[in-house]
Parts: sequence; structure tokens; C-alpha cells
Amino acid sequence: MIRDRKNFTPVMLTIWAMLLLAVFVALGLARWSLAFVTLATLALSLVPPTLASRWSLTLPVPFLLATTVFFFASIFLGEAFDFYERLWWWDLALHAFSAIGFGLTGFLFVFMLFEGDRFAAPPSAVAFVTFCVAMMIGAVWEIFEYLMDQTFGLNMQKSGLDDTMGDLMINAVGSAIASITGYLYLLRKPTGLLGRSLGQFIELNKRLYRKSRDRMKK
Repeated sequence: MIRDRKNFTPVMLTIWAMLLLAVFVALGLARWSLAFVTLATLALSLVPPTLASRWSLTLPVPFLLATTVFFFASIFLGEAFDFYERLWWWDLALHAFSAIGFGLTGFLFVFMLFEGDRFAAPPSAVAFVTFCVAMMIGAVWEIFEYLMDQTFGLNMQKSGLDDTMGDLMINAVGSAIASITGYLYLLRKPTGLLGRSLGQFIELNKRLYRKSRDRMKK
């Protein structure tokens, strides 16, 4: 159950309302595939705030907004309204966006394992692990697309091998951006919006980035 609703922006609430309305319209018109895609989009967009509430995390508003817009753009607009075919750059842009997001998430997780200690490991090592995490998630997604195409006869891979390799290369660029951002953050040089986002998350969840002995005193 989502307890903290004050971080829900008007844009997020509008998207969720549109999706819920689209589900009922699709069901009324017996558009079962559209209803399924729309409902899946709504469910996935609610996963981050739900998990954050369950795990007692505080997510920055920009992060919640970005995840909601991403699921709306990738699944609802991309699959239901065929934006992947209408706009040649749609798939590449979303892959780059997701790679950066997963990379930053990977950095936050790795930094948490080191208990927020900037000196526990070389910044270059943490940046490398961040890059690997983002690339791994991108590769798993390509496997998922292949399995969906083979199992349900979908066309998520579009042009096959060319689409897969293009996605992986874009994923590598996004992963590199995330890892460099994390590297600069560890050098106490937050860079731009991404660097400030890392700092904001860590500041909002300080208890996760303290030494174990300090957390036990609380």
C-alpha cells in the first residue's frame, strides 16, 4: 500500500487517470489487447512508489515522475499506439533513458553496499560496477524481448539482430553516462541534473548510507 502520496505530481496523477480511463474504454470496446497493455502500463508505473513505501524509502519527485513517464511512453504509446514504428528514434531514446536510469540505480545500490563510504573502494571500481549493472539489465531486457516474440508472436525486436545490437550500443552509451556521473559524485563533483539526483536520493535516505554500527545505535 502506498502511504506517502504528497510526492505525486499533477502530471503523474493525470497519466494514471488517463490510463485507468483507457482501460475501461478498451474493455467496453472489447479491445482486449489494448486493455491488457494499458493495465500493464498502469501497474508498472505504480511499482516504484509501492516498493518505496514497502521498503521505507523516500524517492525524489523527479525519479517518480521519470519512471511514470517512461512506462507511459514505452508501453502505452510505444506498443498500443505504435510509436516505435511511427518514430524511428523512439526505441533508441527510451533505451538510452532507461540505461541511464538503471545505471544510476546500480550506483546507488553499490554505494549503499559500501555504506556510503567514498573511500571504501576506488571511484573507478564503483563506476565500472555501475556500468556492468546497467549493461546486464539491458541484456536481460533483450532476452525478454526475444522470448516474448518467440512465445506470443509479438514483434518487440522489430528488425531482429540489427535492432538488438543497436539497442545494446545505445544501452552502452547510457550506461557510460551513468557510471561517469557516479564517478564524479564520488570525487565530490556532482555533475548537472543527474549528479544532483544522486545526492538528493542519498540525502533523503541517509540511514541506508551510514555505517552498520551507526544504524544499530538508532
